Amino acid sequence: MRKEKIPQSGKWKIINSFSLILQALGCAVLYFFIEAISRHSIMAAWSFMNAKPLVFAYNAGLIFTTMLVAYLSRRRTFWRLAIGGIWLFLGVLNGVILSTRVTPFTGPDLHMLTDGLSIANKYLPPALAAVAIVLFVAAVLFLLSMLVKGPKYRGKLKYRYNLPLVLAAFLAFGGITHLALEKRVLSNYFGNIAFAYEDYGYPYCLLTTIFNTGISCPRDYSEEEIDRIVQSEKNLPETNTNQTYPNIIFLQLESFFDPKLVSYLKCSEDPIPTFRKLMKEYSSGYYKVPSVGAGTANTEFESITGMSMHYFGPGEYPYKSILKETTCESAPFVLKNLGYSTHAIHNNEANFYGRKSIFPNLGFDTYTSAEYMAKEDQKTPLGWVEDSVLTDEIMNCLEYSEAPDFIYTISVQGHGDYPTEPILENPAITVSGSPTLEQDYKWEYYVNQIYEMDQFIAELIEKLEAYPEDVVLVMYGDHLPTMDLTIEEVKNRYLFQTEYVIWDNFGLKKKDGNLSAYQIAAEVMDRVGIHEGNIFRYHQARRNTRNYQVDLETLQYDMLYGSRYVTEGENPYQRTKMKLGLYDVELDSIQLTLADGFAYTIKGKYFTPSSQVKLNGEWYDTVYINPETLIITGTQLNDFDRISVVQRSNSSTRKALSKSYDRAFYAIAPESKWRLSEK
Repeated sequence: MRKEKIPQSGKWKIINSFSLILQALGCAVLYFFIEAISRHSIMAAWSFMNAKPLVFAYNAGLIFTTMLVAYLSRRRTFWRLAIGGIWLFLGVLNGVILSTRVTPFTGPDLHMLTDGLSIANKYLPPALAAVAIVLFVAAVLFLLSMLVKGPKYRGKLKYRYNLPLVLAAFLAFGGITHLALEKRVLSNYFGNIAFAYEDYGYPYCLLTTIFNTGISCPRDYSEEEIDRIVQSEKNLPETNTNQTYPNIIFLQLESFFDPKLVSYLKCSEDPIPTFRKLMKEYSSGYYKVPSVGAGTANTEFESITGMSMHYFGPGEYPYKSILKETTCESAPFVLKNLGYSTHAIHNNEANFYGRKSIFPNLGFDTYTSAEYMAKEDQKTPLGWVEDSVLTDEIMNCLEYSEAPDFIYTISVQGHGDYPTEPILENPAITVSGSPTLEQDYKWEYYVNQIYEMDQFIAELIEKLEAYPEDVVLVMYGDHLPTMDLTIEEVKNRYLFQTEYVIWDNFGLKKKDGNLSAYQIAAEVMDRVGIHEGNIFRYHQARRNTRNYQVDLETLQYDMLYGSRYVTEGENPYQRTKMKLGLYDVELDSIQLTLADGFAYTIKGKYFTPSSQVKLNGEWYDTVYINPETLIITGTQLNDFDRISVVQRSNSSTRKALSKSYDRAFYAIAPESKWRLSEK
């Protein structure tokens, strides 16, 4: 006890004299390990430090600056350990997440921190999750012990000096950030968020995605400015509301682009013959997208809403920010006003990118995810549902109602990360020419997946050609694949481009040209005579005119963050009561098929591999046979047991997606059949 009361002398006096230098060195070491964890390699972190010393110094300085608050307390050791521990925890979290997905940990992911078990279940095996929880608890207990019994600074706390100096340091670091952006040491636009984290460091990118979100208020923003922008659209014709308009289908193809654009790659045959033929015969061109290698939801956002991602925060996903709070003008909302039914289809889990909760804010009436597809177990070697299942789902949506349909379809088969070893037994297409053998294997897997996607396109076109109604089908890739391509390696010298084609079955005139993703919906509507929606009319009237981008930013701000002058201060779009799947699961009967083992066959309609039985409110192991048949075993049903069949999420949470339609069962022939009774 006496030792703690020693005045500032000896070793403690020396340490305190050099505390700033020691803190700076400690932050540099800590940051190095954070990057090593994020990059899954000490050597990669070392290479980054040597290749970009200014970026490394900036991020180490960022951590150092956050630790300066320690000088406002006597428990300086505790605060250094606590703040450093938080940074280390975030680094470990990023490393774990990057082991299972391409996108790093960002600001919008912070809401997951409120449910630690959900993160553990999603990204760690149960054993490692348990170890992680134990380590986390141990770390918290250690910090608490340091708070109570750790060393204390015994000198005089001069708040009148320390507080202004700490505040000055934060302000100075803000100035350094501004200078680094001005000199392009850092960037505040992330075309590919994964690449941005690699280029600019984890701490900077994380804080940027937390604090730099939304669209900043334009300097000239006012009601008069919005009126001027709206007036500039007056040269457009009126929409004929008495006309019957065609069905409009958007097909967003995961990581789909032409491998022939890669300068070094050689394929044994053309992987996309159907798409290439369609581009020659129908309207087509390059398709400018907001991201590279990832960011499907942002290409989707631009294509659906007509809004440019360029004006949002770096690395932002509107699906994870503003669209969680409000509805937004979109192609579905605009077309619904013309009598369209609006549908979304995605052969992946319903909750991916939060689509289940976001699509109602974009005006969709129905959403058919993988959990509602009878063929969802038809998968690639990497476990993604094959795109061929989408043909039936698209045709089902067309038959769903008498009204014209807007169908937004999101493909998944081409999804990475691609294997660096051969996993296809007899690939239809072989490749060569890559810098390494591992890269050849990645390309071989990829081109064979898009070859199958191209066959799916051919099958879909064949079905649509025979369909008795007018159809427009818009197809494009959402971004380039995750192949670490450089500008020098692609023949078009641009990484933010895929290709698009607009097919139809009623004779639209071919019109080629390059488009941005946020322009495609307006272009398609214009081609069929629809001139509705503020943002879509804007693109139709103002594309390629003076101040097009400046006014677009102002219009987007007004519609999402401003006073909504364009709609007289009101939000005219109400969240839809979106239905998951086109049809509700139906239960017809249950029959005892194996008396000794208590096996029951459940008959009904619209079952899928994600259909699961609930027995008296508890989940029960279920075997999917076909859309009309499920089997449960190992239990004996009794009179008035309550049984329901529920669509269960394919995500790690395994939550119920559909409502529980309970039925009571009672025997009419004890050894064989049971009869339904409404709850």
